[in-house]
Amino acid sequence: MSSEPQQHHKVAIVTAGGSGMGAAAARKLAEDGFRVAILSSSGKGEALANELGGIGLTGSNQSNDDLKKLVDRVIAEWGRIDVLVNSAGHGPRAPILEISDEDWHRGMDVYLLSAVRPSRLVAPHMVAQGGGAIINISTFAAFEPDPVFPTSGVFRAGLAAFTKLFADQYARHNVRMNNVLPGFIDSLPEKEAFRERIPMGRYGRTAEIAATIGFLASDGAGYITGQNLRVDGGITRSV
Repeated sequence: MSSEPQQHHKVAIVTAGGSGMGAAAARKLAEDGFRVAILSSSGKGEALANELGGIGLTGSNQSNDDLKKLVDRVIAEWGRIDVLVNSAGHGPRAPILEISDEDWHRGMDVYLLSAVRPSRLVAPHMVAQGGGAIINISTFAAFEPDPVFPTSGVFRAGLAAFTKLFADQYARHNVRMNNVLPGFIDSLPEKEAFRERIPMGRYGRTAEIAATIGFLASDGAGYITGQNLRVDGGITRSV
């Protein structure tokens, strides 16, 4: 039998993976046989990585230095990066004209550049090894802007454009990028007013988002790139 170590030791990095959907994605990828490295600012990601037998770093996806430190360590210890999952924290919220310049810039850091920075670091490794998959956790509000999430909707619409440009350029290298667009998910406290808007009548489960990410990271999704996959219980109406 020929040994194919990359099939047994695929490697995934999850940013902002200390809690919520990022943590659920890390657990799912570990279940699927990935070695998992997690970046988180809270320390929870480092603890989860230890639990999963992976690499954890307490740091920020808004710091190129922290991200580089994690990527360098992963390459030094495991030699490859097959999957990058970009999660994010929460950006500023306010009525649309009450958001300051500073908060718009912070929103761009939280929701757009948090995916651009790690992709910039990871893509060359994926190209060199012959392929890889990047999955960004976005929002249903990327295409149907919601006043509840103003900076998220604006900058994740930008993330959709970035994703298409990245996918166009890197498809020939077998490096894919897709966005998952969650609706209201149970990692946040439920609100009756939000639940009433959802055709399925319930919040989504973090496990359902994680399973979607697991699929997009898998060989079965090998022909999917540049896409925005809604996982929102039907809350968005556009076709």
